[in-house]
Amino acid sequence: VSITHAGYIKRLPLTSYKKQHRGGKGVIGANLKEDDFVEHLFIASSHDYILFFSDQGKVYWLKVYDIPELDKTAKGRAIINLLELSENEQITSMIPIREFNDRNLAMATQMGTIKKVILRAFGRPKRGGIIAITLDVGEKLIGVKLTNGNQELILCSKMGKSIRFSETEVRSMGRAARGVRGIRLKKNDEVID
Repeated sequence: VSITHAGYIKRLPLTSYKKQHRGGKGVIGANLKEDDFVEHLFIASSHDYILFFSDQGKVYWLKVYDIPELDKTAKGRAIINLLELSENEQITSMIPIREFNDRNLAMATQMGTIKKVILRAFGRPKRGGIIAITLDVGEKLIGVKLTNGNQELILCSKMGKSIRFSETEVRSMGRAARGVRGIRLKKNDEVID
């Protein structure tokens, strides 16, 4: 499955690619627009899920077999045509999932809020998406990562500040919870990653 920076997605079988030997010239993986590039590329079974998290704090999901299977040179189908996104809603994170188990999702907002949720809480999303995190007015979800519950998290701000802490310091919350402060920010600063 490949997803481009401009939001185009496609899947193709692994047999579309073959091993090349010395002196090989490679093959074209996609005909993209000049300013577009492949941002995410991962291997998944056709029965796996992909969770799509938006900047408005919602999560959408697709089975991999619902993603159009196109040839190598196709640019893909726009994600906005496959998901029921609201106006001006942008996808910020995509996570391939085989099963909804006890692993965790760590979320961060641009205002420095973090939240940890058990993956099982997202096992039954609706077609129009479900709330992943409750956001304050003007706040955006900037990233979501799949964790095992014992990892180190680092938040980095636009003005070069960062904080590192253990994931065990953040308690697990419900799906619609707001989260807790992860970093104190100065005026006009925001978390970027």
